[in-house]
Amino acid sequence: MALLEVKDLHVKVDGKEILRGVDLEIGKGEVHVLLGPNASGKTTLAMTIIGMPAYKVLRGDIIFDRESLVKLDAAQRAKKGIGFVFQFPPAIRGVKLRDIIRLCGGKSPWDPNKEPEEKFATEMLEKVGLAPNFRDRDVNVGFSGGERKRSELAQILAMKPHLMVLDEPDSGVDIDSLKLIGKRIDEFVKETGSSLLLITHYRHILQYVETGFAHVMCGGKIIVTGDPEDILSRIEEEGYCAYADICPPEIKKDMEKFMRG
Repeated sequence: MALLEVKDLHVKVDGKEILRGVDLEIGKGEVHVLLGPNASGKTTLAMTIIGMPAYKVLRGDIIFDRESLVKLDAAQRAKKGIGFVFQFPPAIRGVKLRDIIRLCGGKSPWDPNKEPEEKFATEMLEKVGLAPNFRDRDVNVGFSGGERKRSELAQILAMKPHLMVLDEPDSGVDIDSLKLIGKRIDEFVKETGSSLLLITHYRHILQYVETGFAHVMCGGKIIVTGDPEDILSRIEEEGYCAYADICPPEIKKDMEKFMRG
């Protein structure tokens, strides 16, 4: 049974149509990886699914758990069980990491008068390999790339979403962080039955995340769907341009223009 259905989705950003008829279906408990060259529409698709206001749906639909999301804002979509990890997690001064993790888990900010020792956020941080003192720091302020990604992962683990959308969780992280993040994502999916849409350029994180389906985006459409190993092997051998011959003509023309600069 499908948890997420994206149907003929056309999306405009800053007056330009970026998505040109995306179709995607993710079942409950399924793990999908979304691949594609830069500017192919991957992040636009993710931002549209979670409801960021700058991404305007021209036509098509996004159905989550049998309900259309198009008219719902980002907060409403999050409450329905869609979690998102940004490619570049923002820093938030004045907000303690412990409190945002607690809010993600449906709990109030920490009150030492009611709870002498904070436990919930501390446990989430331990799961992603961050020391307890991170709970008292402002969100992502002064964090390294790997620490930011671990911080975001702690928040999404606390949220326990039905669908996780992760935009390049492997970018800007070292090998140790990559391994830990990948393993925690895989464990979470298997323990909770959550579905996952993982956006990446490379196979590195997929060493640790068991993936069932791969999709390749090109020119604002998904042009290939299949076995992750088969698709990744071909991309690594020939590059994304190997798929140009099976793009729709209008997309192939745009891609050729883009490659020429």
